[in-house]
Amino acid sequence: MDEQIGDGGGGSGMSGPTSVLVLPGDLPPASVPELVAEVEAARAYRLRSRSANTLRAYASDWRQFQDWCCGRGLEPLPALPGVVATYLASLARAGRADSTVTRHLAAITWQHRHDGLPPPSARDTHQLIADTLSGIRREQRARPTRKKAAIGAKDLAGMIAGADGLATRAVRDRAILALGLAAALRRSELVALQLADVQLVDAGVTVRVGHSKTDQEGEGATIAVPTGKTLRPVAHLNAWLAIRGGEPGPLFTRIGTKGEYTAEAMSDRSVARLVKRYAKLQGLDPEVMAGHSLRAGFLTEAARNRASLAKMQEVSRHKSLKVLLGYVRSAERFDDHAGAGFL
Repeated sequence: MDEQIGDGGGGSGMSGPTSVLVLPGDLPPASVPELVAEVEAARAYRLRSRSANTLRAYASDWRQFQDWCCGRGLEPLPALPGVVATYLASLARAGRADSTVTRHLAAITWQHRHDGLPPPSARDTHQLIADTLSGIRREQRARPTRKKAAIGAKDLAGMIAGADGLATRAVRDRAILALGLAAALRRSELVALQLADVQLVDAGVTVRVGHSKTDQEGEGATIAVPTGKTLRPVAHLNAWLAIRGGEPGPLFTRIGTKGEYTAEAMSDRSVARLVKRYAKLQGLDPEVMAGHSLRAGFLTEAARNRASLAKMQEVSRHKSLKVLLGYVRSAERFDDHAGAGFL
């Protein structure tokens, strides 16, 4: 049969190629509109196989690979395995973490498949890509890692106080800081929240998290956030909602250059910058702070307050208890120390 339904278009980006539809000559004309609609639905479902944040990251990574190839007179699509292996090495040489290098490879693989081409790794008979990536991981994991520091409740209270005043940006920032820690949210999860994802209840607020780093299928989870007496996440959220209004859309939006409210979604990087800015005002080292510091802060404080692993997991949604236990051990490192009685 000559019928072909699929994706076409060049490799200029991740915005999505137009669907190519070649129909057999004897197909009844009346069925064409329905088939076109079904092809478009298939294309849309394919795009949903990755979260919006992942697709944005892939688009950025792909552009960087294109620029790198252009600067060296190399062809990005289809890319030779040796070219990809060299690019990964250049990223590692520039100080990129192995997780970032791996994501760049995933972006290159995604673009090739999206354009109907076999990915470079499928043509890599000498395992150049796999061996290079393995070497990068081995070297980086042999070095001491500097994880982002957790922000404790006391320091966060100071950071929230640092966002003083009733200006739109200050009100929004207080809500982001308080809710980010209270719900142990990743920065990507914070900016992905929609107004419909939060529900005010008598005891506080519930937050619905859809796609996340460990939930790519989008099963989602609902997190309970109590009213609180110190950080008061619900009060700060209500203050922001009074400015934001009830229009559907992103929960946390970008503030304009003159401090005006906009309905545009924030970027996850803006959350990281926000955390660093208020951490510096609090006298903390901004170099060891990031968006993840809010999530880590919740887990560290919960461990210090002897919360059960099950209750911590309800909020953090960790799939692996091993990762969660790392926060507990860190918080309890000096508790009941073996040398406490004689040192």
